[in-house]
Amino acid sequence: MTAPLRQLPLEVAPDTYLVRATQLSLGGSVSTSMNALVIRAAEPVIVDTGMVTDRAIFFEDVFSLVEPDDVRWIYLTHDDDDHSGNLMEALDRCPNAAVVMSWGARGRTCAAFGIPHRRVRTVDHGEALDVGDRSLQAVRPPVFDNAYTRGVFDPTTQVYFAADAFCAPMPAEPVDLAEDMPEQMYAEGFAFFHHNSLCPWITMVDPTKYEAEVANLASMGAEVITSAHGPTITPTSMDRAFELLTALPTALTQPLSNAGGEVVARHTASGPEASGSEGPRGSS
Repeated sequence: MTAPLRQLPLEVAPDTYLVRATQLSLGGSVSTSMNALVIRAAEPVIVDTGMVTDRAIFFEDVFSLVEPDDVRWIYLTHDDDDHSGNLMEALDRCPNAAVVMSWGARGRTCAAFGIPHRRVRTVDHGEALDVGDRSLQAVRPPVFDNAYTRGVFDPTTQVYFAADAFCAPMPAEPVDLAEDMPEQMYAEGFAFFHHNSLCPWITMVDPTKYEAEVANLASMGAEVITSAHGPTITPTSMDRAFELLTALPTALTQPLSNAGGEVVARHTASGPEASGSEGPRGSS
């Protein structure tokens, strides 16, 4: 049996950690991230709760960073099962925490999970959540697969958790940062995941309106962008990531299949070596 991939929490900014689960996908030719975030604010925050299949590692990593009784907020970007898989156990284990979600998500998510409304707070695009020493901003990404999706931006550290946006497969041996990706693999995989999985509707958008949404996000001034399903984007790779995001409506890509994944993975060895530039601190 193949040993599971293991990436330890990655410190992407002071007291801000990407909690990572990684699996081989598309026949094992690439690896896919299932990321969450821990923000050790005055009132600590967990952003998303991972997949149920990663439960043991998820809680081991989260509670190595913050005590369960100290967690005050569980920010749910949306209720898809790869983001909400451990939500109810997190609520059980974090008795002082409330769930934060968009207003539209509240009815469905509470009904589906049996969450008491007294343990729910709503925050929508353009609104903020006070977590004691900072106000986290709810910012909808330009691309999503769930209408309730709201990413979260921390203006104190300038870290944005983009939910599913900026998704991209990694080599079978996963990396930490987008600049560690082979260049062609990152470009092709970025289009491959968005077109086939996250937002197959992207070819139907009005290019002018879409580009304005991307420009609005870029103007927010994030220094680090984390994604549930991709490597971390730092200033070194920020411009390239936004170029790829902007180009999505007309990008060409392979169909979703093991064969398509193999084509993307074929560029693993052809890209540049990892840059070695200074970036977030952590280990894989």
